[in-house]
Amino acid sequence: MAAHLANGIPTRLLMWQRVRAYAVPLSMIETSTVRRAAGDWAGACAAARVDVDLDLRAVRSRHGTEVTAQLRADLRRLAPDLLRWHMPRIAPDGRLRPGLTLTLARYRGAVPLQLVVRTPPAWADAGQRMALALWEESGGRDPGHHPHPYPDRRFRLDLHRHLWDAGRSGELALRCTGDSAWTDVSRRDGDSSWPEVPPRADDSSWARGRWAAEAETLFRADRLPRGAFTVRLGPRSRAVLELVAPDDSHAPTVRPLRKEPPPQEVAALPVLPEAAARVLPDLELVRAGLVPVDRLHPLVAAALTAHGPAVATATDVAEVRDPHRVECRGEVHRIALRDGVLTAVDHDPGELRREELLVALGGPPLPCLRAIDAVHRNPEELPAVRERLGHGDVVGALAVVEGLLGPGAVLRDGPLREELESAAARRLDHGRYRSGLVPEHPAAEVAEEERRPRPDRRMPHEMRRRLSRRARPRTGLPV
Repeated sequence: MAAHLANGIPTRLLMWQRVRAYAVPLSMIETSTVRRAAGDWAGACAAARVDVDLDLRAVRSRHGTEVTAQLRADLRRLAPDLLRWHMPRIAPDGRLRPGLTLTLARYRGAVPLQLVVRTPPAWADAGQRMALALWEESGGRDPGHHPHPYPDRRFRLDLHRHLWDAGRSGELALRCTGDSAWTDVSRRDGDSSWPEVPPRADDSSWARGRWAAEAETLFRADRLPRGAFTVRLGPRSRAVLELVAPDDSHAPTVRPLRKEPPPQEVAALPVLPEAAARVLPDLELVRAGLVPVDRLHPLVAAALTAHGPAVATATDVAEVRDPHRVECRGEVHRIALRDGVLTAVDHDPGELRREELLVALGGPPLPCLRAIDAVHRNPEELPAVRERLGHGDVVGALAVVEGLLGPGAVLRDGPLREELESAAARRLDHGRYRSGLVPEHPAAEVAEEERRPRPDRRMPHEMRRRLSRRARPRTGLPV
């Protein structure tokens, strides 16, 4: 195990381990890959649960054939399953970052255009679906009802096409590590008055050795001269660095600014994308031994095979599950699937019918029937079902349920049924959001009505006087 994991596995890696196990199932990868190889990019997006909110004919009539040809070529190279694999996620469940607009590609034309992918808000994220759309940099068109329709500067993949472009996925091995030593120019020059760079020493997920090269790529893409930029380190922490080089023939380096500018100027500085600031999670998982290479996405595994450390691969052994065994009437009885239903194998069908009738009349059930009822209501595989439903894999969740209870089982009241019903209700919320029937959170209007008006100079004197006479909520005393 890696040295930085000697004191335990970081919570961040545990989250990514669950994401790699449930978020992008193998069936999705296989179906999407087959359709993409056949030239059906729209079918590949459908298999990866990516909605397409763009019309190539409308793009051609508005932006011309050249931009349309570039867009069509990018759509054919797009691997939507690989894009889902690398999408930003939030702790602790590892779901897609909600309400995000992320840039995939830029097109320089009469009207600058961007290919973006959007995630729904948190209240409508059932199914964990994404949407492909176009965004005009001029902002002339209605952005729609998305909560954050404009591309996020921190989360962008137009500078990291290897994370979604199947034709360039091999570049991942060259840009995924952060092993290079951190270049601190202030120490090399012997100037101790410069501030230290704030990344936490115990967090090895920062790819500090790549920040100089990635910052150079950022400035060139945005057509900016070398200068200061920021790296977001946490909710209230960011590093303000400067990209410097003697001339174009020397490799650029980064160093902290001698004097940090005011917050307003810091907010306007270029931001290093998250994909460039951190080490690839897959590489951390492989090095820690949490995920074998052959359990990764095939395109990622192919890029890391020659780059990553030697690790044992997973062996595909067919799992043979023994039937449940229950002590019943002094004997050990078996519970297994028969004719698509979980049943007590060692009891006669007529005896089971009599016992079920006795239970309906209020009698005590057999231990075998109690065990079957417990499996129907709260099975041991319930956490795996929850994970799959949370990441939108309804087919995988139902496959687990059918493998446990049988395809002919009737669900009974309990946590399992509640999870499935809740997932179905959340999918209805997502459908209403997609159709535009509910553009914002359903509780937003209620909160707006219940919000107390704040006194200001524009408020009439009589209303301001009444508000000032209200009791304080904590003490109950008049103001």
